[in-house]
Amino acid sequence: MITVEHLSKKFGNFSVLKDINAEIKKGEVISIIGPSGTGKSTFLRCLNLLEQPSGGHIVIDGEDILKKGVNVPKLRQKMGMVFQSFNLYEHLTVMGNVTLGPIKLRGQGKKEAEEKAAELLRMVGLSEKADSYPDELSGGQKQRVAIARCLAMEPEIILFDEPTSALDPTMISEVLAVIRRLAKNGMTMAIVTHEMDFARDVSTRVFYMDEGFIYEEGSPKDIFESPQKEKTRAFIQRLRILKHEIGSQHFDLYKLNADIEAFCAKHTIDKSIVGNILLIAEETLVNMLLPLKKEGQIISLALEYAEKRGEFQMVLGYPGEVYNPMLDEGGDNLALMIVKKKTKNIQHSYSNGINQLLISM
Repeated sequence: MITVEHLSKKFGNFSVLKDINAEIKKGEVISIIGPSGTGKSTFLRCLNLLEQPSGGHIVIDGEDILKKGVNVPKLRQKMGMVFQSFNLYEHLTVMGNVTLGPIKLRGQGKKEAEEKAAELLRMVGLSEKADSYPDELSGGQKQRVAIARCLAMEPEIILFDEPTSALDPTMISEVLAVIRRLAKNGMTMAIVTHEMDFARDVSTRVFYMDEGFIYEEGSPKDIFESPQKEKTRAFIQRLRILKHEIGSQHFDLYKLNADIEAFCAKHTIDKSIVGNILLIAEETLVNMLLPLKKEGQIISLALEYAEKRGEFQMVLGYPGEVYNPMLDEGGDNLALMIVKKKTKNIQHSYSNGINQLLISM
């Protein structure tokens, strides 16, 4: 239905979209997620030409809409859009807002438009508000009117630009329920959203956008349960990461400890957990890895806090031959005993000359 090839968008010298390639098939529900400022809303606005792309191609039903002479009003009838700010006409009733487009743009008679509008208002649960004005509605009700107004134009695809971001938490569910109903009815949709549970439940596919690219895409299960790329994983799991490199046998342990304590304080981590992290870092580095480090080698340490799960992982990378210090059971290895007692799980891997210890706490 929609094919996007090498789409780019610049504002002055700033590139918002760098090289977007995507395909949306009829009946699909695409959720677009990612950090703020990564071009998600700009991508949607380029699809229906509210923003003029700087380069690339957008092909809808076989027609490249970026070619000269394209009938833009006709295109926008085919592709509706629901904004985060509702954009209702305050001087018109709910019925007036929903019927305006069909009467003015599609040439429908008033009676036909009102019959269709009444049907749509029933679908979104707002029949009794037909004669009300926007300032008499809650935020959730306004957004449901905006959806009904969009549907009145009988679009083939609907673009939702963060449809719940302007709503109080109590109103979000009523809007998402309407979108879920549209998904069950087979409406093709592309939705920019920060509602991760909703994206997981309703989507056919998920696009994770970062730095102006579709950085990773896949099924909801792929993206939310086993993302393949580091930035996707960090975003989904809400990872907070502290990184450190140790290049000397005589590195500043006090500086490392201070950095760890500051990192944990920033995320309000319990002091008993902080104590365990400091102990594990010191025993693993000082007593297990540094004695084997050769001149010029770098040991990397990354402390990852998964905010969503409230869990810590320490990732240690060190070069050399395959070596897992957690297997050194011989003798009175006090450091090993301490680390194993304070951790939930330890995994070792080796790739391209680098050992990696993944320590879960």
